[in-house]
Amino acid sequence: MTEYKNTPYDAWADVYDAVYSYVRDDIPFYLGEALSVGGPVLELGCGTGRVAIPIAQTGVDVVGVDSSQAMLDQVKLKADRLGAGAGALELVNADMRDFSLDITFDLAIIPFRGFLALLTVEDQRRALLNIRKHLNIGGRLVFNIFVPDIQMLLQVGDTPYHLRDVTDPDTGAAYVLWQQSSYDLHDQIVDVRVSVEELDDQRAVVKKFYRDFQLRYAFRWEVYHLLVSCGFEVVDLYGDFDRTPFDETSGEMVWVARVP
Repeated sequence: MTEYKNTPYDAWADVYDAVYSYVRDDIPFYLGEALSVGGPVLELGCGTGRVAIPIAQTGVDVVGVDSSQAMLDQVKLKADRLGAGAGALELVNADMRDFSLDITFDLAIIPFRGFLALLTVEDQRRALLNIRKHLNIGGRLVFNIFVPDIQMLLQVGDTPYHLRDVTDPDTGAAYVLWQQSSYDLHDQIVDVRVSVEELDDQRAVVKKFYRDFQLRYAFRWEVYHLLVSCGFEVVDLYGDFDRTPFDETSGEMVWVARVP
């Protein structure tokens, strides 16, 4: 029997869809990217299938790669949502730094800050070079990350702040989300703790739990040079999923790069 490595994201598998149910704006964007190439599409850090399943539902084949088998198990539980006419959905338990597939793609995507889970420059380069090997000439890599700003970096790490209230669209369960983050300005690592309060019908807290994760935040020109040094050509940088050009007011970096 295959043995899988534990990852920091295993603990997120059963709560991820509920906690991040509010993250929806990027899905039409990635659907459009997938439909523009017609598949197959490679998704790195596919998690619980938040983006992969909607893409497959349009009839486009998807290969989803994630280092957490627990996350991929959630995708399998939701696979019955695909229905007739859906594209094939293949799941691969592997690290984006060293996965190896016997197929190449015209499109690879890393939605919702998945690229920032790579915590060193060497890890970022390994992943980019490996992704490039799996793209055809002219193939594109599309991913989004947040824009670091001075107010964010100066947050007090031991003070939680209210992130938002969410309702699980599948179960109707209500949650209050709190987040606290501490920043290592030397290595550009942010340690994040999301605390989740589950509410009953009377809005009383019936359960409270937290989940931790780390990200390595990155700046605009840092990412640009990473892409170029790994053999990509930067095609576009958007400030949101409506393809608004990136400027000093943008809170998101949506990168589009290609293999020349």
